[in-house]
Amino acid sequence: MPIILVALFLVTMNVLGNYSSPTRFDNTLTPYLDTIPKVDTIPRTRDSATIKAGDSSRIKSDTFNVKMSKDSIDAPIQYSAADSMVMDVPNKRIILYSKGNVKYKDMDLTADSIEMDQSKNEVIATSRKDSAGNLRGRPKMVQGDQKMDADYMRFNTKTQKGLTQSTITAQGEMIVHGGTIKKISPTEYFASRGIITTCNLDTPHFNFRTPRMKMVSQKLAVTGPIHPEFEGVPVPIYLPWGYFPLSQGRHSGLLPPQFTASDQFGLGLEGLGYYKVLNDYFDVTLRTNIYSYGGWAAFLTPTYRVRYRYNGGLNLAYQSTRILSEDAKQEFTTAQTFNISWNHTVDSRARPGQTFSANVNAGSSKFNQYVTNNPLRNYQNNLSSSITYSKTWGSMFNLTASANHNQNNNEPALINMNLPNVAFTVNTFYPFAKKEMVGESKWYEKLGLGLNTNVANQISIYEKDFSLTNILDTMQWGAQHNIPIQLSLPSLGPLQISPGVSYSEKWYSRKFKRTWNPTTKLMDTSINKGFYTARDISFSLGMSTALFGKYEKFGPNSPITAIRHVIRPTFSISYKPDMSKGSYYTEQVDTAGNKYRFSYYDGTIFGPYGEGQFGGISFGIDNNLEAKVRSKKDTSEGGIKKVRLIDGFGFNGGYNFLADSFKLSNISLYLRSTLFEKINITAGANLDPYKVNAAGYRIDEYAWKGGSFSPGRITSGNIAVSTSFQSKPKDEKKAKENEDQFKNPNLPPMTPEEMQEQLQFARQNPAEFADFNIPWSLNISYSFSFTRNFKSNYSGWETQTNSNISLNGDFNLTPKWKMGANTYYDFRTSSIQMLTMFISREMHCWQLSINVTPVGTYRTFNITINPKSGILRDLKINRTRYFY
Repeated sequence: MPIILVALFLVTMNVLGNYSSPTRFDNTLTPYLDTIPKVDTIPRTRDSATIKAGDSSRIKSDTFNVKMSKDSIDAPIQYSAADSMVMDVPNKRIILYSKGNVKYKDMDLTADSIEMDQSKNEVIATSRKDSAGNLRGRPKMVQGDQKMDADYMRFNTKTQKGLTQSTITAQGEMIVHGGTIKKISPTEYFASRGIITTCNLDTPHFNFRTPRMKMVSQKLAVTGPIHPEFEGVPVPIYLPWGYFPLSQGRHSGLLPPQFTASDQFGLGLEGLGYYKVLNDYFDVTLRTNIYSYGGWAAFLTPTYRVRYRYNGGLNLAYQSTRILSEDAKQEFTTAQTFNISWNHTVDSRARPGQTFSANVNAGSSKFNQYVTNNPLRNYQNNLSSSITYSKTWGSMFNLTASANHNQNNNEPALINMNLPNVAFTVNTFYPFAKKEMVGESKWYEKLGLGLNTNVANQISIYEKDFSLTNILDTMQWGAQHNIPIQLSLPSLGPLQISPGVSYSEKWYSRKFKRTWNPTTKLMDTSINKGFYTARDISFSLGMSTALFGKYEKFGPNSPITAIRHVIRPTFSISYKPDMSKGSYYTEQVDTAGNKYRFSYYDGTIFGPYGEGQFGGISFGIDNNLEAKVRSKKDTSEGGIKKVRLIDGFGFNGGYNFLADSFKLSNISLYLRSTLFEKINITAGANLDPYKVNAAGYRIDEYAWKGGSFSPGRITSGNIAVSTSFQSKPKDEKKAKENEDQFKNPNLPPMTPEEMQEQLQFARQNPAEFADFNIPWSLNISYSFSFTRNFKSNYSGWETQTNSNISLNGDFNLTPKWKMGANTYYDFRTSSIQMLTMFISREMHCWQLSINVTPVGTYRTFNITINPKSGILRDLKINRTRYFY
């Protein structure tokens, strides 16, 4: 600030020269860039090259030894005024009238008038009243992240002290009002009649009022006696002093709890804890839940990050649950459960050619069941984990090692672990190709070879049987090797021809043998451990092409101008000898004498090869439909717009000429589409072309033979439909700002765990994230699937179906009230599995939210009134109740 004033004055003096009277320039000034006059201050010296040899005492190096004035500036200054500028040389003053503006580095000062007095080393910025008595041109100063508005500003450019009146300054999210603010140093301020708030209105909806306070810019504010006010009405809660952190970034401190009440858990405090910043790379969060019936939970969450190298976090959770029992024989139900989650990501720039990532989520099967404040997590019955390391050598070799885990929390809880899994890949190479290609390649030079090797180790065990002995007993390993051989041939017109040979081999650690027990009339299973192998080879010649068709005979007034149909047929001839005949056997499965073919390697990691030789064809047809329609809104490209009707639909199958029976394979049907760019549809089915006997077993007779025509039996199928609708934003500009906020590149990157935590919080408290700019929205998803499976006791067949629908939507009751709901309905059980509802009230800088879960494992009710500001999020009124 002092540098700016002095520099302006010096430049003005150079412009005026020796004028002795005040001069007023009435013409409107335009922004002018001040520069230091170009004066050659370096004395001329004789070139050292002309000095006689040996006379070294007279040689002097050129130096810039001019003494610089203390008032010199180190950056350009821009200044302007809408009306005029007055230069009073005798009194050493400069005055900018009407919309005065001064810019220097990152500082920008505007006011109705700005006066600079060099004799007193002062700058004064003032506003004025118009004919209606309203203030015009309030002084505003912006420097970096700091903003300050006032009716009057006065600074001493030498002592760096200043005084402002009726001031509003922003410190991050915190807004400070001061009747009079005195600046005693570049970062320290004193204020009288102060107001602290996060509401950006001139008359805030709420604030904390104090007669005096001290601020340290971007660090803290300390006040004297303080009390809150709402809509200007004092609340009779007085504190002897107040402390407000104004600094940005991470800070250690206590985490306030939330009071809850539950019929099953009792009264409780949730979220009580402490956040500790250990250094720039590491911090730890500890939170606890405590309930009056004796239950408690603890959550330890350390996180770490090193920029451009890696980041991650660990979450250790332990629950000691004690709730009222539904069993009349005991008063309380107790359980001890735990959960461990870990995520780790390595920046790809840290070690090129190597990657490492981890995403672990494991724990007790009933952990999610006892989480009280997350209705969605109560129904998460599957936990999964993954740790992966990969290394690449050039473009030829790749090694991937991984460890995976998944568990089903339904009783009995089954845990599956795959560790380690190792995959080694040799990308396709051409052994007969020349190192330097000259001319056209020979056909044999296009012969390519590759290698894919996978080694896996699997453990499957029930949670109740979890022990080292049982782990070793259920452990099994396996390996699979594939050597693909391919030959790239030139296309024959529209036909693409691809011959290929594939050899594969599998290694097993055990055999499964099923035998019929006539005494118990059940199947007995025996396991033989050892080292077993199986292999397979196949030869193929594939052909593919594409056919295009278009229909354009529509009327001139038709909204459709053309329909385009693309057909992509595929056809291949292949041969596979029966190298797995010894891996299969026939065994009786019921008292009726029905028999079934089994493999010794059923249930192994990589599974058995298909039985029998194959010498036949494989075929398939894929279709795509598009339309061209006339658009009333989009006039580009003649007002014609392409619309996808069906993204793809078709079928795949095969015919084995060498098979003794069942020569025609099952037909796979599929369809995928995005109707009207809104409705996503995915469907699939499996068609069996053969008849079955009375017991449900296939017989070698086509379904369309005899009687009425039938293409076959649908043995399994699925369909999923999802769509979303929402109204147009009331304010397009605000919607664009919200969208850009999420894309802000200056925001720090978030770890996957942090993203999941924020998503989980938003799901638990949808009312706090209501977007009133969108009047209404609706998301719908429906899925249905069925399959026909062999019964577990081999007594016949059964059809299992699953069907559910999920709805999620909200709408504005009024411009300030929004209501919404989220539900999940299971058609198989004919019941609503989960239902949550919310209602939210927009109150500018505050928000009222009510969340209700009337259906679910835990039925909850929550009402919260809190400021929107993140730094005051914990300053809230909350009431929560849980019902088990």
